[in-house]
Amino acid sequence: MRTRAHALAAEPLFWTTLGFVVLLLAMPATKPAFAALFPELDRPFYEQDSYFRLALAHLGIVAASSIAAVAVALSAGIFVTRPAGVEFRAITESVVALGQTFPPVAVLALAVPLTGFGTTPALIALTLYGMLPILQNTLAGLASVPGDVRDAGRGMGMTGAQILLRLELPLAAPVILAGIRTSVVINVGTATIASTVGARTLGLPIIVGLNGSNLAYVLQGAALVGLLGVLLDLAFARGLRGLRQWRPPA
Repeated sequence: MRTRAHALAAEPLFWTTLGFVVLLLAMPATKPAFAALFPELDRPFYEQDSYFRLALAHLGIVAASSIAAVAVALSAGIFVTRPAGVEFRAITESVVALGQTFPPVAVLALAVPLTGFGTTPALIALTLYGMLPILQNTLAGLASVPGDVRDAGRGMGMTGAQILLRLELPLAAPVILAGIRTSVVINVGTATIASTVGARTLGLPIIVGLNGSNLAYVLQGAALVGLLGVLLDLAFARGLRGLRQWRPPA
């Protein structure tokens, strides 16, 4: 029990999670501190919405867009590494790369006339923006699987689907998960601009603060977004360590 407690105390993920939760819940209590730091501001604390609700909405948008990006990019990566899809690899990589070449603000501007204001254009922009790291790592992970492993699977009578599910994807999983990690962390920061089209995110106080020259609002939103990004990055790092240590049952 003591060893487990020491291990938990030495885990950065635990302290980062604790710090984020405490800051999020105790944010209203910091109002006097911001009032003292910014005496020139009439409203030094953002009160138009709850930071807790904004954080939940922010996480929801990041989660939904990341799931969509994983589904599309992983499927595309698998398809272009199969014999039937090899000829589509170059064009697939170019199209996905184009999604990240366009600034998310431009994608939002193009999506709003089609979908209206709110969460939908944000989901489209974040999904497109988050696909490239996942696709690249899916291709790299599958390419790193030794040919001897596939040959052994065929020798055991496995079908192509069985080789993919039982051999290729488990071996490529750490590399693929690293790509998902990059995509999610990028989207945590990028999701802040979704508030420019009416989506509720932690970017709302940042946008309002920038428009109203209110540095206090910007600091409040940025602190939570930055800590959330670090928290998710550490969570993925912990998952990667566990995945690398895991061994399938014989």
